[in-house]
Amino acid sequence: MSWLLRKVLALWVRVRVLPEDAAAQLRGRPRPLCYVLERRSATDLAVLQEWCARLRLPRPGRPLGGGTHELRSYLWLTRTRGLCGRRLDRRPPRQLAQMIAALRADPQADFELVPAAVYWGRAPHKEASWLRLLVSDDFAVVSRARRFLQVVLNGRDTLLELDEPLSLRTLLGAELGGAAPGRRVARTLRALYARRRAARIGPDLSHRRTIVNRVLRTRAVRAAVAQEMRERHLSRHKALQRARAYAWEIAANYSHAFVRLMEHALGWLWNRLYDGVVFGHAETLAAVAEGNEIIYVPCHRSHMDYLLLAYVIYVHGYAVPHTAAGVNLNLPLVGRLLRKGGAFFIRRSFGGNRLYTAVFMKYLAAIMGRGHAIEYFIEGSRSRTGRLLQPKTGMLLMTARSFLADPARPVIFVPVYFGYERLVEGATFVGELSGRPKQKESVRGLLGSWRVLRQRFGKVYVNLGEPIALSEILDRHDAAWRTRRFDDDTRLPWLAAAVDELAERIMRHINSAAAVTPVNLLALALLAMPRLALPEADLVRQLELYRSLLGSFPYSNRITVTALSGSEMLAYGESLRLIEREPHQLGDIVHMTVENAVLATYFRNNVLHLVALPSLVACVFVGNPRVSTADIQRLAWRVYPYIAAELFLHWSEAELPAVVEATLACLTGHGLIEPEPEIDGWRRPPPASAEAMHLSLLAQATLQIIERYYMVVAQLLLAGSGELTQAALEELCQQAAQRMTLLYGLNSPEFFDRATFANFIGLLRARGVVHPGPGGRLEFGEVLARVAQDARFVLSEQLRHSILQIMHA
Repeated sequence: MSWLLRKVLALWVRVRVLPEDAAAQLRGRPRPLCYVLERRSATDLAVLQEWCARLRLPRPGRPLGGGTHELRSYLWLTRTRGLCGRRLDRRPPRQLAQMIAALRADPQADFELVPAAVYWGRAPHKEASWLRLLVSDDFAVVSRARRFLQVVLNGRDTLLELDEPLSLRTLLGAELGGAAPGRRVARTLRALYARRRAARIGPDLSHRRTIVNRVLRTRAVRAAVAQEMRERHLSRHKALQRARAYAWEIAANYSHAFVRLMEHALGWLWNRLYDGVVFGHAETLAAVAEGNEIIYVPCHRSHMDYLLLAYVIYVHGYAVPHTAAGVNLNLPLVGRLLRKGGAFFIRRSFGGNRLYTAVFMKYLAAIMGRGHAIEYFIEGSRSRTGRLLQPKTGMLLMTARSFLADPARPVIFVPVYFGYERLVEGATFVGELSGRPKQKESVRGLLGSWRVLRQRFGKVYVNLGEPIALSEILDRHDAAWRTRRFDDDTRLPWLAAAVDELAERIMRHINSAAAVTPVNLLALALLAMPRLALPEADLVRQLELYRSLLGSFPYSNRITVTALSGSEMLAYGESLRLIEREPHQLGDIVHMTVENAVLATYFRNNVLHLVALPSLVACVFVGNPRVSTADIQRLAWRVYPYIAAELFLHWSEAELPAVVEATLACLTGHGLIEPEPEIDGWRRPPPASAEAMHLSLLAQATLQIIERYYMVVAQLLLAGSGELTQAALEELCQQAAQRMTLLYGLNSPEFFDRATFANFIGLLRARGVVHPGPGGRLEFGEVLARVAQDARFVLSEQLRHSILQIMHA
């Protein structure tokens, strides 16, 4: 019967074996191999036997060898009991006891256990039927009828995972001579299977009501309920009802079946919206998924972010994370569906509500304790400018405190970069950047968004950044944290600094995984021109220059750059209707409309950090034909800390001199500057040359940032020390920037974004360039004058005069 079942299954079942080098790992082992299956299943065993034979591996079912010919070379870790077979017998298998007895009899003998797992229907990227999705693998005990359906419907999308062999003698250790040594081995193997299954399909979560009840029973929530009773004069019943309402408002209602159904629906949606979804550095998941608590921390560009990350993670064989979603998305029906997909809801502000805070923190700790991956956006809201927003550290702080209170498994943060070529919310963002109020999410708005299905949005890129271990950050701030006990009342003076460092590292790692698309490079090139136009040949050369610079001066090894040539990028931009062509006898002119230009600033800002340092060096040559290396280094030292903080650049100030030298060498290699031995420096190319034009266009990428900095410094010097508060200075600078945009036609709404001025002024205060005096008015000394002098060295005289005239007005 076993032979017949193998042959029948071989006609239908198609199996993918992981890891791909499993055969090489298991073939020719010096000790007898015994395959371990998690649960008793004739079909699983038949699949394992057939594919071991195809891979030319020792086949399960043959005698084990090693003087124990009566033993089989496979065993089931768990068997079913009861009339219907719905209960599990977790006692150590009898064959395991016989193998242990053989080891006791022969001190030189050993067996190698090979954990094997068969997942029916765990190849989601091939699934196209809702019925197949419903009967694919999960944590439930499978009946014979359901197994039959799994084989019929999902047999052609089956995954066989063979783990590395484990020495039985090593697993037993000192317990070989104990009374019940098999229990330790069985527990170890069950834990391994639980980790494997959690990594593939997610942990076995209890019903939502169970988690809510567990949260309400925690000491912290009970204490918060008691405080709510005292402060608001409520009965215990009403205070508990309020806490329960908060928990139900927050909690997800994850459903494996719903996730499987949505994989099919989202696959259809992405095919309608995008030309492709590209998942970069997927191998990162294999390195960190098992045995760790994974926290995905993406940048936030679009409402599509939630769905895209869950989709690409699932189709690559890993569990869908629980996602923190803004309570504004908890819409009728929509909120219920999001909860089934793993979303839990969080208010924009806790508003000093201690009961809500306690309930939320304990819910977060509960899902972390159960080993489910989590996803949240530390920017807090979607970026309207294309740059990373300053991180909000609230969720990071709660995650760190939950880990310190119960460090059950290491916490690993996985930064994620989203790169879009067009945004579904593009029109909305343009309106908000132009001054219109933000539109509230609503069911009506959602139903009206079906029109986007008629449009084309190019490709979307999802790149994983370098993982960050929370323990490494904690070690730098308190090396003895592992030896201490933490609870909800423990005060940790160093934790805030550790979380701030963690937030900065996450943002830098997101930027270090950027995807450079043709749309990004077209925006960089055309937005540098006052009339948003370039001759076709010049534009092609500029695009290829940017691509070459990114290749010869790589920002990080996780950056991905388009492989298209300059002319292919041009054709791609035309196909997306981002640019237009104006025929001319001397050569076509390629230009961008004003409407497209406003949103193109978004895509330029996505990758601005990658060219920030070459552009900053190019700025030096805008008004200076020759510059010494010492002056370039001094100007870079002066400006870099502020640009690094604004764009989350990853080089430290100590690394800056070497990076500037490498930048100069890169620009020289591309013919954009030339050595000038007389002044131990550099000179720009002749003004009429193509290289001079390319250098000037490169400089435009960061020139507006320098203008904004000069605007703040000039306004302070104009008013005098101790005359302006920070709020008044921000207001004046924003008004001047708005006026400058209107007068000179700048297509950059973020140029007059008040937040950018506030961040720069905050950095001036943090570095001691300015400081608050009486009444909060900002005072400064000679250092600010030197900063202004350096800005004059970079900005042309005409540009400085334009800024000063607007400020005097």
